Parts: sequence; C-alpha cells; structure tokens
Amino acid sequence: MLVMNIQEIMKVLPHRYPFLLVDRIEELEEGKKAAGFKNVTINEPFFQGHFPEHPIMPGVLIIEAMAQVGGAYVAVVDKIADDKVTYFVGVEKARFRKPVMPGDTLRLEVELVSCRRGIYLFSGKAYVDTTLVAEAELKATFADK
Repeated sequence: MLVMNIQEIMKVLPHRYPFLLVDRIEELEEGKKAAGFKNVTINEPFFQGHFPEHPIMPGVLIIEAMAQVGGAYVAVVDKIADDKVTYFVGVEKARFRKPVMPGDTLRLEVELVSCRRGIYLFSGKAYVDTTLVAEAELKATFADK
C-alpha cells in the first residue's frame, strides 16, 4: 500500500535533489516501523566520482536514506508541526554487507526501538531484493526550523 509519494515526502522532509534519497514510502505503522524505497540509477550524481569504472552507492548515502525514512516517520506519525524539522543526530553499529549498484532498488526499513525525551532510536536495515546490504542504529529528533 502506497503511503507517501514523492510529493508528500517533500512536504515533510527538507531535502531536495540530489540529497532526497527516498522515492516512496509504502509502510508507516504508528509506534512500530516504516519502510521506503530508493530506485538506484546510473544517473545518480555520486556515480560520477565513486568508483566510476565500477559504480557502487556510497554506504553513507544508504545510511542517510534509512534516516530519511525515519525522519518521515517522525514527521507523519507524531504529527510534527510545520514549523519544526526532523534532524538525524546519530548513527551507531553501521555495517555494510553488500555493494549497491545502478539498477538496484533499495528497500529501507526502520523500526522504532524507543522514544525518550524527544530522541527517537531506530533500527535500520536496507535490502536489495531479500539480501541485507546495510544496517545501523539511527537517532533522530526535531527542532524549530
């Protein structure tokens, strides 16, 4: 079920091309999790300089894409006001399992672990098909714009 298309994502996240790394969000479950997708194409600007003879998506951008799904979760599920913005404030236990190549579609899953004093802790995982390609613990909060 499509929960958010790209236009709706742009209403809740401040990112724009080339830093908006989520194409759609198909799952938002309050108090639990969210899942989004990123279609990886050879036209991505990072492929020009990141191993151009053997293009792979930089791991930090996979982590950022997971964080953006978490940010959309915070903004939508907790109904963050329009004068607030979600910030990615921490990453721990990041692991990169397999390279992501042009033509892949990333499924980005975040599961809410806890929310204390306005700090959201997510467990994030990125998949290509059913293969785990990256994972990390992500922290987010929100502040005035």
